[in-house]
Amino acid sequence: MLNNLSEEQVRTRPDEDWGQVETIELPVLPLSAVVEDPTVPTETPGAAGTFTRNSILSVGRLLISTLVALVLPAFLTHHLPVKTYSAWILILQMSAYVGYLDFGIQTGISKYVAEFAARGDHRGASQRASAGLLLMLCTSSAGVVLTLILAWRVPELFREMPAALYRDVRLSLVFVGVSLSIGMLCSICSAVFLGLQRYGVPMLLSLVNRFLFTGAVVAAVFFHSSLAVMGAIVAGVNLATGGLQIVAWRRLAVHIHLSLRDLDRGLVRQMLQYCSALAIWTVGMLCVSGLDVTIVGRYDFGQTAFYSIATGPTNFMISIIGAALAPLLPTASAESVHRGPVAMGEMLSRVTRYSAILLVLSALPLLVGGYWLLRLWVGPTYAAGAIGYLRILVLANVIRNLCLPYAGMLLATESQKVAIAGASAEAIVNVGASVYLARHIGAIGVAYGTLLGAFVSVGMHFALSMHYTYPKLSISRARLFLNGMLRPSVIALPTAVLSPLWWSSRAPAFSIPLWLLWGASTVLLAWFGALSLEERSRVLRSARLGVHTFELALSRSLSRR
Repeated sequence: MLNNLSEEQVRTRPDEDWGQVETIELPVLPLSAVVEDPTVPTETPGAAGTFTRNSILSVGRLLISTLVALVLPAFLTHHLPVKTYSAWILILQMSAYVGYLDFGIQTGISKYVAEFAARGDHRGASQRASAGLLLMLCTSSAGVVLTLILAWRVPELFREMPAALYRDVRLSLVFVGVSLSIGMLCSICSAVFLGLQRYGVPMLLSLVNRFLFTGAVVAAVFFHSSLAVMGAIVAGVNLATGGLQIVAWRRLAVHIHLSLRDLDRGLVRQMLQYCSALAIWTVGMLCVSGLDVTIVGRYDFGQTAFYSIATGPTNFMISIIGAALAPLLPTASAESVHRGPVAMGEMLSRVTRYSAILLVLSALPLLVGGYWLLRLWVGPTYAAGAIGYLRILVLANVIRNLCLPYAGMLLATESQKVAIAGASAEAIVNVGASVYLARHIGAIGVAYGTLLGAFVSVGMHFALSMHYTYPKLSISRARLFLNGMLRPSVIALPTAVLSPLWWSSRAPAFSIPLWLLWGASTVLLAWFGALSLEERSRVLRSARLGVHTFELALSRSLSRR
């Protein structure tokens, strides 16, 4: 939920004309319908079209990169011993801690560049981007120091790890962590593109990084390289893609200057103030989703590989939602300038419902068919070991991400400070419960800790945060819960009824007719229960338009031949 915010939520597409009405009619639910009452002003059609196109691009990038990423665990689980694979997972997990030092700086750069570029004030955008450059230089340096400390403490952190792996783990951690620290500094160039709504550039660079990373690791394992060599190769990929970001900025966005000369101290303080609340969110995000595998590695090292496999499909599920909502921040930021709190509240309600529908539809196949998906992906041994963790993590992440659109709207309206209490409460409960339960019942306790934290998070924001944001997002909490969250949950009724047949460590006891009945009833509930008649009509019109557009493009292509 709020702690789940990431750079995905500020990624947008190349700059488009905000007044192009015809771009709304795409085969997804457009944001032009966020206000049901015709007396309430809606957001501009161009903004809805931009959001829709960027959502499609964002999800498309995610799908492509995920297909590539699926290759890696399937390959490594069949070519590395379980303990070696567990060590590699911990290397990546600890290296990723560097990314949490971003503290929302990329988000701040994207937001301010978007606002000032929209006004035609490139100087103002450049000044704020340069302020972000100074802050990112500091956090990147801290990332290098953090990496060296973690590498030094590896034997004390993971006492159950075989001692023969310590040297390679330390070297690999230094290579990957330092390269990620440098890459984080380079990422401000991508943040500039995101602010300019030129989403295609960072999307392409992200895909290049994913392809190179996967190919490099597969090649290293194929030639029986050590963990240290694997880490060095990954570091090379990270540095190369960081350099590509700089080249892209110099060629395509150099009008947004990045320089440490003549920095305005007031603007640096402004950026610090904006990022201060995001820094707390980032710490909360670390506690919620960044420490789980490490806690498992410390208290139940033998289950690390299985737990990490379970996090893969779960992360994919929430990444779909994050990618779909990626353009929400710049869209809502622009709309908040022209629209009142009632219109913004209606927007929040509608986007929350669409997000919840996607969440439920993404989660149900993992709950019911998770064993078969894992078995097809990584084999029966890992499937049997990971399915219990997977189901608990899926439930936890569905609950905590129900408020993800609310988090994006807080950023857009600069109200993120009111959510500090909720983010802090979730982080404390999550880490405390995970450590306590892991010491007593093993790795499954970490999954239960995540579930407990999710309930606390949503409860805190409904009880506290939304009270203070009502002047900017004017919608009752009861209506948001009933219409935005409870209504989409009807989709899960068939799954709940059949839970005795699929909640086990083995394959679901489903016959083919029962599978068909479950799928058909779920789809029908999603169509008739979660969507209104107007929305169903809009989806059908958009689908027909999409088919017509495809037919025209195909006929033109054939006529040219």
